[in-house]
Amino acid sequence: MWNDKYDQKIKHINRKQPAYSIIKKTAITTCIGLSLTFQVAYAEENSDLSTVYHVYVNGDHLGTVDSKEVIETYVEKRLNEQEKKNKDYAYTIGENISYIPEKVFNHQSENSDVINALGDELSIKVNAYELKIGDKVVGFFKSEEEANLALTELKEKYVKPEVLKQLEQSAVLSAKEVAPDSKQAAPTAKKELSVGESMITNVVFSEEVAISQQKSNEKDILTVEQGLKLLQKGTLTEKVHKVKEGEVLGAIAAKYNLDTEKLLELNPKITEETLLQIDQKLNVTDYEPFLDVVVKEEKLVDEEIAYEKEVIESDELYKGQTKVKQEGQNGSKRVHYLVEKVNGNVASQKVLDEQVTKEPVKEVIIKGTKVVPSRGTGNLQWPAVGGFITSGQGSRWGSYHKGIDISGVGNRSILAADNGTVVSAGWDDGGYGNKIIIDHNNGYRTVYAHLSSISVSSGQTVTQGTKIGVMGSTGNSTGVHLHFELYKNGALVNPSGQF
Repeated sequence: MWNDKYDQKIKHINRKQPAYSIIKKTAITTCIGLSLTFQVAYAEENSDLSTVYHVYVNGDHLGTVDSKEVIETYVEKRLNEQEKKNKDYAYTIGENISYIPEKVFNHQSENSDVINALGDELSIKVNAYELKIGDKVVGFFKSEEEANLALTELKEKYVKPEVLKQLEQSAVLSAKEVAPDSKQAAPTAKKELSVGESMITNVVFSEEVAISQQKSNEKDILTVEQGLKLLQKGTLTEKVHKVKEGEVLGAIAAKYNLDTEKLLELNPKITEETLLQIDQKLNVTDYEPFLDVVVKEEKLVDEEIAYEKEVIESDELYKGQTKVKQEGQNGSKRVHYLVEKVNGNVASQKVLDEQVTKEPVKEVIIKGTKVVPSRGTGNLQWPAVGGFITSGQGSRWGSYHKGIDISGVGNRSILAADNGTVVSAGWDDGGYGNKIIIDHNNGYRTVYAHLSSISVSSGQTVTQGTKIGVMGSTGNSTGVHLHFELYKNGALVNPSGQF
């Protein structure tokens, strides 16, 4: 028979050893069960016995009542009072209440004491739905529908609602087995893509998502909007930042939504005066999404095929000269891609099929190998395109004119009088303006002055007749013309009669 002494013993065990193992609890329960079995058998012979109920809250004995209804009525009253305050939620008791019946003689009611104790033990919770991503709890929602709506709205950040709806309908049809005599339409065939079109084939989350019914505090219930923001924001995780050139503590802290004081707290070995080194590692915290939205998309596009270039060497052209033998033309191909996007950014792209629609045409270039002779022939060519001498070599205007002036040309190209090497090409401060000197490597040198522009550079080898510049009026000049000088073994020679 259950008595006060036994009751106190149970309370003593619960108080002294709250972390009692399941095996020990099972043993105690078995003993109680055996005792009760004996008492029930005994009670059958004695009709003066009454039934009482031992009340347990989360496994801890609270007291004894005359009937379960005493507790259930109290609990119902508490819940009704809460629901009158807020009808938006379905409320429940946060703790687990259990009963063990017992037959006893002359029972003294403990109903009031148990109810008073129960008032301190029980908490009011909301029947909610827990959203879990992998092993992380995101939060609690009022209903399963609202939890799913937050997830759907996250997908809609990257995919249009109508596309998601079509995918859901296709998934439902594909999952059903259609009987031969069924009037239900079979899943439609996959849409054929036209060039330039794309089609989303799947939208999934990167992590496992689970929604289950749980008890929650009312203040922890999320709205759909709050749930969406939390899913997007993610949770804080520890990360390491590698210092880049020019970065300072304040800028690094701001990048991770920290202040400098917090950054220093995370990195106790540095101070505000510490000189940061490139690639130095700093502990930081950053928000990491609970999960990613993975979108798979197929697209059909036309792409160019770049033509190849082939170079053929030839001694018919001078070295440095090229000639296009065949113009190159780009080809084209039709490519069917499977694109995977993560949170709107392309993560991978795979070719499903590829067909060449136009073959490219190779470009063929003839490249000269003939070496340009740097030694002059000794027979000078007229250095302009047409024209005539407007001023000869000799005394002029109280000074000596070292060369000849040529003007009245068909076009203003200036030509090398013979093969040679460009000694200098540039501006002359002595009144010549833009000037070129060519050494013909046979004792002769020629000078070309007053050019408007220069087409060669110092050290370059030129052949007779090569364009080296354009006639102008730079330096001390009275009009557009070419001033031309000729030297042999360092001595000035009159160019007239040399062509």
